[in-house]
Amino acid sequence: MKAIQIYLIFLVMVLSSCSMQKSKVKEETKPNLLFIFADQYRRPALGFLNEDPVLTPNIDKLASDGVFFSRAVANHPLCSPYRGMLMTGQYPLSNGVIANCNSARTAYGNFLKPEQECFSDVLAENGYSAAYLGKWHLDGPEPTAPGEEVIWDAWCPPENRHGFSFWYAYGTHNRHNDPYYWTTNAGKDEKTTINKWSPEHEADILISYLENNHNQREKDAPFAMFWSINPPHTPFKEVPEKYRNHYKDEDYHSLLNRENVKFTYPDDLKRGDKGVERSIDQAPDYFACINGVDDQIGRVIEALKKSGLYENTIIVFSADHGEMLGSQGLMHKNVWFREAYEIPFIVHFPQKISAKTEDLLINVPDFMPTLLGLMGLEDKIPSSVEGQDYSKVLFNEAVNRPDKQLYFGSEPSDPSSGARGFRNNEYTFAVVKNKNGEKYYYLYHDAVDPFQMKNIWGQDEDLDQKMEQELAALLKSMNDPWIN
Repeated sequence: MKAIQIYLIFLVMVLSSCSMQKSKVKEETKPNLLFIFADQYRRPALGFLNEDPVLTPNIDKLASDGVFFSRAVANHPLCSPYRGMLMTGQYPLSNGVIANCNSARTAYGNFLKPEQECFSDVLAENGYSAAYLGKWHLDGPEPTAPGEEVIWDAWCPPENRHGFSFWYAYGTHNRHNDPYYWTTNAGKDEKTTINKWSPEHEADILISYLENNHNQREKDAPFAMFWSINPPHTPFKEVPEKYRNHYKDEDYHSLLNRENVKFTYPDDLKRGDKGVERSIDQAPDYFACINGVDDQIGRVIEALKKSGLYENTIIVFSADHGEMLGSQGLMHKNVWFREAYEIPFIVHFPQKISAKTEDLLINVPDFMPTLLGLMGLEDKIPSSVEGQDYSKVLFNEAVNRPDKQLYFGSEPSDPSSGARGFRNNEYTFAVVKNKNGEKYYYLYHDAVDPFQMKNIWGQDEDLDQKMEQELAALLKSMNDPWIN
């Protein structure tokens, strides 16, 4: 009898130990990461905000179940600088990606350096299968002299891929309907051209990656996939008819419902794209691209669910920058106005974080450390990172909340040039400096003028002085040569 009792006690202890071991393994399971960013996708084009006339049910669902950062900005609203900040956690003057990468800027070091420690490096070093899909735009093509044709695209050799073991990408091109890519093992002259809308094809590739039928990723390792979707970047008209049909009876005048839309370029602005008269009629195609991008994201989310990966995958949706689309009489990007400056930033992980809208003044260099913090890798954040880990806000814990967000616009040939500014909880302030050193000032009281219709610079001397002093202090703290 005693022997039986001893055996039963031993059996209970063994089963209990096994249960604890399983529980421990479950607790230590690393979350996957799917970071999606669409190029030129503006914040008003999030359907749940009811601003632009778009259909985005899949992104809306991510926001309703996740954390929507309602005040996220692209500190330099341009493709390459956003990517540089995302990957390094540093601002442009520190990481060297001051403007869009092309051959005319390579000689100035305007590209992501192989020795820089990036988001993907940290993930790969900590057991992740890291993957990159879509537009990269962080390499420097062979330099060209002034007057020579500028080269934009570049092949990224494996040693420059910062830990990405799966690669299905290109440098930069705008061939939405016939895109080409370099695959993981392809050489410089071995492009793969596809006759399909790029977001749809990339969704196919990502779904195959999730299914892992061709061993695209390590079977037992967590994955981190960065998916860079080119549309709704120009050319807007390269979008499937099934999405254009939604707007076939619509006129761009009625679709552009923002109070600050103008159909001619204003003479009082010293920065911004002047092509509004030439391309504003393409607004319906921009909205069609938005609908299509959402549709493809929905396909990928369904594949995550089908493969059993959804519950343990952090899904992030963001964008390089926004799109003016006629607001202020401007097109496209690279200005401080909300339509270009503000971007989506949604973090979806219902397994760990509750849904809410968060008004933190978050900057792009904060994305990397915040997500590493959420993934349990806060002690692996590189010392070179200038952004802050705000992962605690995802759990409703207190943090030192920033009081402003930098606006930056410059050229690598002269980092002291261009425009600087910031946004705080009430105002947007920007200063444009021309080649002769003359300055032009723009100040908007966002709290009472959300469409930034009125430049109030010069109306309150004390306020003007305060804004200038705060900008000077911010730039001085960043060793920015602009203030000299």
